[in-house]
Amino acid sequence: ARGFSLPLQRPADCGDARYFDISRLACGPCGAHQRQSAGGSSCVCQPGYRMVSSSGGSSVICEKCPENMNGVTQDGWNCIICPKGLTSEGKCKCLNDEILVERNMDGILLNEALCIHCNGSEQAFSAPDTSGNRCVRCEQTFINVSKSCDCSSPNILTGGLCFSASESLPPKGLATVRFVQLGITLTSAWFLKNLQSSASACWLYSNLTACQALGNMCVMNMNSLSSSNTDACGLFQYIYINTARLGIVHSIAFWRHNLPWLYYGDQPGLASQVLEANHFPTIFSFKGTDKDVKLQFIAASFDAAGNFLKWQSLEGGILQLCPDTQTKLNAAYAFGTTYQQSCKISVSKILLDFANPIFYDLFLEYTGDNGQQYLWAVPVLNLNLQYSEMFVNQGSNMNNWLLTRRFFLVDALSGKENDLGKLPRVVRIASKITISIRLVSHTQRGTIYPPLITVGYTDVLVQNPETQSVMVSFSVNYEMNQSEAQIQTDITLGVLGGLAVLWSLLKTAGWKRRTGSSIIDLQTVLKFLLFYAGDLANVFFIITVGTGIYWLVFFKAQQFVSVLLPLPSQEEDFVTYIACAFSLKALQFLQLLVSQLTVDIFFIDWERPKGKVLKAVEGEGVIKSAAAPVSIWRTYFIANEWNEIQTVRKINPLFQVLAVLFFLEVVGFSNLALMDSSSSLTRSSESYIAPWSRILRFGVSAALWLAIAFLQIIFFSVFYERFIEDKINQFVDLCCMSNISVFLLSHSCFGYYIHGRSVHGHADTNMEEMNMNLKREAENLCSQRGLLPNTDGQTFQISISRKMRLHYDRIHETLTRKRGPARLLDSSANTFEQSTKAYNTMNKFLSSFIDHVHKEMDYIVKDKLLLERILGMEFMEPIEKSIFYNDEGQSFTDVLYYGNETTLLIFDILFFSVVDLASQSFLLAAILTYLQQEIFRFIRNTLGQKNLASKTLVDERFLI
Repeated sequence: ARGFSLPLQRPADCGDARYFDISRLACGPCGAHQRQSAGGSSCVCQPGYRMVSSSGGSSVICEKCPENMNGVTQDGWNCIICPKGLTSEGKCKCLNDEILVERNMDGILLNEALCIHCNGSEQAFSAPDTSGNRCVRCEQTFINVSKSCDCSSPNILTGGLCFSASESLPPKGLATVRFVQLGITLTSAWFLKNLQSSASACWLYSNLTACQALGNMCVMNMNSLSSSNTDACGLFQYIYINTARLGIVHSIAFWRHNLPWLYYGDQPGLASQVLEANHFPTIFSFKGTDKDVKLQFIAASFDAAGNFLKWQSLEGGILQLCPDTQTKLNAAYAFGTTYQQSCKISVSKILLDFANPIFYDLFLEYTGDNGQQYLWAVPVLNLNLQYSEMFVNQGSNMNNWLLTRRFFLVDALSGKENDLGKLPRVVRIASKITISIRLVSHTQRGTIYPPLITVGYTDVLVQNPETQSVMVSFSVNYEMNQSEAQIQTDITLGVLGGLAVLWSLLKTAGWKRRTGSSIIDLQTVLKFLLFYAGDLANVFFIITVGTGIYWLVFFKAQQFVSVLLPLPSQEEDFVTYIACAFSLKALQFLQLLVSQLTVDIFFIDWERPKGKVLKAVEGEGVIKSAAAPVSIWRTYFIANEWNEIQTVRKINPLFQVLAVLFFLEVVGFSNLALMDSSSSLTRSSESYIAPWSRILRFGVSAALWLAIAFLQIIFFSVFYERFIEDKINQFVDLCCMSNISVFLLSHSCFGYYIHGRSVHGHADTNMEEMNMNLKREAENLCSQRGLLPNTDGQTFQISISRKMRLHYDRIHETLTRKRGPARLLDSSANTFEQSTKAYNTMNKFLSSFIDHVHKEMDYIVKDKLLLERILGMEFMEPIEKSIFYNDEGQSFTDVLYYGNETTLLIFDILFFSVVDLASQSFLLAAILTYLQQEIFRFIRNTLGQKNLASKTLVDERFLI
């Protein structure tokens, strides 16, 4: 690194006797009688010496002038006699009203320089120009006041203009600029030079550029009035008030003749009238010609001195300080496209690109009914304005706003205190520019209110421009009055929330009936709150999905604009609704999970011994005949099948997630969530990408989730389960072929029963007999499978009596005293025998209960009423007899994932949406959604398997 390094030297480091060598990027010595030039990159002769030759840099030869020619010409090549003295650089000087002449008309050098007096009398009215090389006509105000080019006392000379002391001049102005953010008030060199002269020329002569310059100085002072009222805005207001006789321009009451239009007036409430009293006289659409789909903004631009520069279209990034491609910059003015641009810019670049401020009067162009082009003035809301305590340009209350007209992007001029050529002490930058387009309420034809441009400035104290930077932003927002939509949402939420309360009360009443309790206790209240949480989550879900799809369809599909998307600040309630829906649905899901993991279940084995076997009696040494044991493998087999269907769903979760992600990211449905007017699924990499709408993101993703899930459910129910595999019906068939019934209790006195008693008497048989049984059943050579004779009903909802439940519990206590043998070989014989005895007792009791053996605990079979099915509750209370309700819909799946697909699907959608809204990433949301599905499925399988082993005495080692 040392071999390629060099010392850092700047021109300022070289001093007077050296110059900065641009080839070596280092300082080099000047020759004899030489010094550094003004630019620093070459040498020049010292005073009293003339150049003999010069090739740039230090290649300069100087020669001393003769004693009688002590001066040097302006170009430095010759010596000359200076009759009126020398400047500090050794060159000739003349008086203020004289010009210096060193050569004849033919260019021959004079021996002695001439100082020629410019004739300021009436015959010539001439004075030296700014370079002092020739006489020109003096400024007209000198002629008007003194009839000469002299502005001597008592006349007043200011800003290069001459004013008579007898004329009525404006008050003496304060050449100060206030930078409130920094707490600094500076005396501006620009104001000191031009404020009083511009005000006087505007007041006395109605000079157009002077009036514009005065207005610009008021704008540089943030349109604000000081307490003395004699700053730039005070002088402007003084002239504005006292020139009412001149009339107004274009019938606009706030635009005085000869003056720039700076204010809309300071009457309270005027801003709301300006912004809402009139509609913009044209219509806009999302699909049409350029004039219909683009905002044609045009600005009149002026320099600081008040000169009109040109009309400028805003296309091309005139107001965007951040660099970008032309296509993306122009996208800011496509109607309906929310535009946002922000970046950090160095102060040095700002000072380089905006050395002189440019002032803009913004208009929106439109075509009248007669084909004539017209302009509509766009008001400005200056967030830094300090006019009076009555007006505060912050917040949403228009009545407190004071609207203005003119604005600028960068002001590096008013912050200069002394030399106008040096760096400013303070630079003022438009760090936030927002154009707001508001749609007229209840419009069907794309009618808008007049646009509003909001400008916020940042004051930067210039210290080290290379390291200092400022964040700037430019945006175009589209908004409409959302109060009506909010009221409708609140009404819908209130009505559906009230219905959810009633529905939860009915659920609680049904739950109380199913638990066999009639006392309202703390558990009842908690259960009601859980029911209400789930129902309220559904209410929030319905509202948010409906809202999202509404905005998606009506915003993207419209041609003539009738609705605009809510602003990000207006989406907060919507996001809150989603968060509430997710939280409440998560609570319902966890409650569902707990209830499924604690369900009571028992497999009733109807198989009876076939014959007898000889068995040695332990301890007696004798052999006795005993009933042949019934195989346990059928029970293990059914238990495994039940274990497998615990987390079977009506959709494929992995396919669901992948399909949603495919349509969002690959097909391009995610582009519908952009805040622009395009309904295309593709976007060019060169085009501007609008920001995301959280409402549209939720609407698109939720619609895809629901659509794909609906198609999956139709596919599985119509095709897959009918022609390929129906695991639920297959399980019921398998129970019948295995001669095993399933007795389920999801509540204390309510549950489900799957009648699996074989119509063939035995299921523990060989393959040949099994095939013969199936053939006989197919040919209707045996009875039907139903619980009742000549019926096929195998599944029932059961409502059991308290007596039946108590008897079940007494046996169940013995059965579950040991929670399933962890190691059969390690279990004590006594405990194992007790568990086996309890199992056999329960099996015998339930089978005899089904066979109507216990008359004091009998049951009846009946159909549920339609209203009972709709409400999900039972009107009859099983006091003496239990009730078996015919069930053709396989409602026993309520204790499985399969019967709760709606809850699971809504939970997945809300989980996906919450992750997406937090991360703005569909991919991350899809990954985390699939992970949570797998985690909860694992928990459900693992704990469900343990519950199954505990309640049925099936060794967990046989559950695979």
